[in-house]
Amino acid sequence: MPSRLLVLTDRAQLPAGRSLVEQVERCVDAGARWVCLRERDLPDDQRLALATSLTGLLRPVGGRLVVAAPLPAAAAWGAVADGVHLRRSDPVPPHASLVGRSTHGEAELRAAVEQGCDYVTLSPYAATASKPGHGPALGPAGLRRVIDAVPLGETKLLALGGISSGNAAEAMASGAHGVAVMGEVMRAGDPGRVIRALLPD
Repeated sequence: MPSRLLVLTDRAQLPAGRSLVEQVERCVDAGARWVCLRERDLPDDQRLALATSLTGLLRPVGGRLVVAAPLPAAAAWGAVADGVHLRRSDPVPPHASLVGRSTHGEAELRAAVEQGCDYVTLSPYAATASKPGHGPALGPAGLRRVIDAVPLGETKLLALGGISSGNAAEAMASGAHGVAVMGEVMRAGDPGRVIRALLPD
């Protein structure tokens, strides 16, 4: 299992003039080792090129790239993606080595665990600028309640949504294995500083 910090991409939130590859490179230089490539709106060839570039940043430092479903069937994806991140209704692919799934409550979390997902994101932990109105926010008490209700077994749970340096430790103290972050990093002029603040000691 990769580190306790998962960075999700969203090029729409980048600072003006900054490329996604450059933003992720700054994150990797600061210690990020696990990235989820989203960018589902891109044509397959452009998305594959982005995945190839990000893998080129991550693998030399022992990092891993997961790609948000749907993945094309092209064999080239197997060479650049270490795993797949599924939406709530995506089927589990038969041969993926690392499988994650987005969940938003107890029922979805339980289903993902029963499917044998390696990790899940549970959201929203807090109010989030990336998806305003998405909620209600779990907060530490809500997160603890869901975790207590669903035996996770080997599945690692990452808190997602409104995660920042101010609440990441709180989320992990409330039972999350780690945190997943998008907007706080993607919008940052200095994403390396944000990564260093988010990484667990």
